[in-house]
Amino acid sequence: MKIGIVGSGFVGATAAYALIMRGIGREIVLVDLNAARAQAEADDLFHAVPFAHPLDVRAGDYPDLVGCRVVILSAGVNQQPGETRLQLLERNAMVFRSVVPSVLQHAPEAVLLVATNPVDVMTHLTAHYAAPFGVPGYRVIGSGTTLDTARFRALLGRHLGVDPQHIHAYVLGEHGDSEVLAWSAAMVGGIPLAEYCRETGVTVDEADRQRIDEGVRRAAYHIIAGKRATYYGIGSALARIVQAILGDQRAILSVCTPLEEVAGVRDVTVSVPHLVGGRGILGTLSLPLNAEEQAALTRSAGIIREAIAALINE
Repeated sequence: MKIGIVGSGFVGATAAYALIMRGIGREIVLVDLNAARAQAEADDLFHAVPFAHPLDVRAGDYPDLVGCRVVILSAGVNQQPGETRLQLLERNAMVFRSVVPSVLQHAPEAVLLVATNPVDVMTHLTAHYAAPFGVPGYRVIGSGTTLDTARFRALLGRHLGVDPQHIHAYVLGEHGDSEVLAWSAAMVGGIPLAEYCRETGVTVDEADRQRIDEGVRRAAYHIIAGKRATYYGIGSALARIVQAILGDQRAILSVCTPLEEVAGVRDVTVSVPHLVGGRGILGTLSLPLNAEEQAALTRSAGIIREAIAALINE
């Protein structure tokens, strides 16, 4: 199974590395405006194959995306220290105006997986640019809060002393400053968090919640300040989403896709749990949120809706 990656910077290359290490797919094609960078990354990645799984990795151009089941869109400019994801919008929107049609001219049946920030708005724009090619919205997916959800589970699991894979907790809304940690719906091994704490004697008080919230919400800023970019976490998240698509796994992931309505906000793209499989988005799920979380999700969706409207003159 063939996977395309457009944008061979830190995120695109690390996503390819994660795919190789996990043995996802059979062929990876890297495309980048900087052809030398794409070739160098492809060569370096291919040299890791003997230590992992039998994949073919090569550089190419848009015509080489023919036959791709999934194309990861990670092209664009990087977030700078102190810059919010929404401030990236205008710069990366211009990139996608040419990238999306170029991909679909050669891979019209591919599921488009958007990683470029601000990912919520960029996913909405990708669907907008893809619509004239007959691409349905369910085949346009953004990584959304998949990484934020993983951060939430990792930090909560560390606090509880539980493997994060047994923590079911989601981050909703924007992948960014207004995101919503759905504490009221958090589960540990199928047990509601509050009940788990009562049974085990572990406490998660308001100070603990604030610390974990800060660790999730501000993670990217701290990482960017220290090393200029984030890529290991998002690369792994992208590999997980691709795995769900190629294997038609029907996995529940907090990705984003254009929706008719979220928390009272219409025609918006923010993250909620979705059922993900071979065709892309197979279904959308709703979490039982408390009133405060529901209001926060409405605010978050409204922020993204305003950015979308300003950008595409709706």
